[in-house]
Amino acid sequence: MEAAYNSRTVEEVFKDFKGRRAGVVKALTTDAEVFYKQCDPEKENLCLYGLPSEQWEVNLPAEEVPPELPEPALGINFARDGMQEKDWLSLVAVHSDSWLLAVAFYFGARFNFDKADRKRLFNMINDLPTVFEIVTGAAKKQQKEKSSVSNQSNTKSKSNSKVERISKAQPNDDEEEGSDEEEEDDEHGDAVCGACGDNNALDEFWICCDLCEKWFHGKCVKITPARAEHIKQYKCPSCSNKRARP
Repeated sequence: MEAAYNSRTVEEVFKDFKGRRAGVVKALTTDAEVFYKQCDPEKENLCLYGLPSEQWEVNLPAEEVPPELPEPALGINFARDGMQEKDWLSLVAVHSDSWLLAVAFYFGARFNFDKADRKRLFNMINDLPTVFEIVTGAAKKQQKEKSSVSNQSNTKSKSNSKVERISKAQPNDDEEEGSDEEEEDDEHGDAVCGACGDNNALDEFWICCDLCEKWFHGKCVKITPARAEHIKQYKCPSCSNKRARP
């Protein structure tokens, strides 16, 4: 078992980090209503766990001391009713960022990463927006400015400001192809999905929520381009749940 641990690479630890991060982001955004309900202050100390499978769970802390992995913030449920929901989600996001880093560098120490490996792992992590930035919308500010410029090349989506088809330029002139694609890459390099937190799949369909103004992969929120054409005002799952809450 230990030999398997020692064979882990920076890429494998980063993959584990991304999976856990995606799970946490999902809990605090698209699944926020479900997450909120599970964090009843009347229950015992609860923790939010991100799983490598990109899922999440709210559970009691590990019983063994010391635990197999660093533990998330304890008792997040106790603060739930003492502040605004968005502030509480932001607080959990901050603690989740700390926990994700702790787990990643725990693996780094356990797998004997040297200085170069640790630096590479940190740089890979640092290239992604934090959970806090995603939850608070801070990661969207620059993206929104760039998206407003890039909409000029998406005539079909421009007529409906809330929907954008982020795709590579397809010029008619072969001489312009290289420069146009490079410009598109620069414009969309910071695009971040509010559901999964990743900025990949830039050549796929994206949609923007009219309420929180966060962008989402169409597949993450189960919206197709055809369906988007008939949506007058798109509300993401998180905003829809908030409005539905009594």
